[in-house]
Amino acid sequence: MAHLVDVHVGKRIRQRRWLVGMTQQKLAEAVGIKFQQIQKYETGANRVSASRLWDIADALEVDVAFFFEGLKSEADDDAQADAIPADMMGDKEAMDLVRSYYAIPENQRRRLFELARVLSDVA
Repeated sequence: MAHLVDVHVGKRIRQRRWLVGMTQQKLAEAVGIKFQQIQKYETGANRVSASRLWDIADALEVDVAFFFEGLKSEADDDAQADAIPADMMGDKEAMDLVRSYYAIPENQRRRLFELARVLSDVA
């Protein structure tokens, strides 16, 4: 069975790759491996070595720490279970929303963010 950290790192690779609009094939070519290996990393089936994660981070233009963001202990997960859906970043609709959000010009995006904050406080 895959380790929780490997699954989390794989999900973050897929999330970032998808957000920048890169295919598994393009990422694989950028780091010198086959796209099937990227598939295995993204599912957590294969563990990503430190040097390979460094190369992936470079290809996706993020810091290596990006892949570990949001990784919490089980106690932290239990405390936040009601706040955020467990696999929000794996949800295509949520990722479409995030991509669309960042495509909005910054001044309009801030206004939309404030509107969303007000609406969530009312709910």
